[in-house]
Amino acid sequence: MLHRAGIDFTPHSYVHDPRAESFGMEAARALGVEPARVFKTLMAVVDGELCVGVVPVMGSLDLKALAEALGGKRAQMADAAQAQRATGYVIGGISPVGQKKQHRTVVDRSASRWETVFVSGGRRGLEAEVRPEDLVRVTGAVTARIAR
Repeated sequence: MLHRAGIDFTPHSYVHDPRAESFGMEAARALGVEPARVFKTLMAVVDGELCVGVVPVMGSLDLKALAEALGGKRAQMADAAQAQRATGYVIGGISPVGQKKQHRTVVDRSASRWETVFVSGGRRGLEAEVRPEDLVRVTGAVTARIAR
């Protein structure tokens, strides 16, 4: 998807440890990258619509802020099965890019602090390093403070 969109990115692979408690923190450690540069893709339901929140791995998604960023009132996390069905990816490998259907997406504003950030490449053990502005463009995202 990134290639087709003309987005420059660098793939980074590592051996995934199935015992890892946090997929994102595992990626940061394995790649020797500050956790603040590694972002996780979380699926939530905002006013009945499945949406995407992209936040640093060491934080959590502020559901109220996500809803506000999308002009909604209520948000809750999507369940794992729903997220996997909707995206075509497994938990721990959900990428904000190349999902079965494009969902409204919000990228946490902190991504703009970095020249590049890391997001899942679509499977556990694969990260894509990309410029934040390219990530926003290719996903059609808005940016807002959605991490806590």
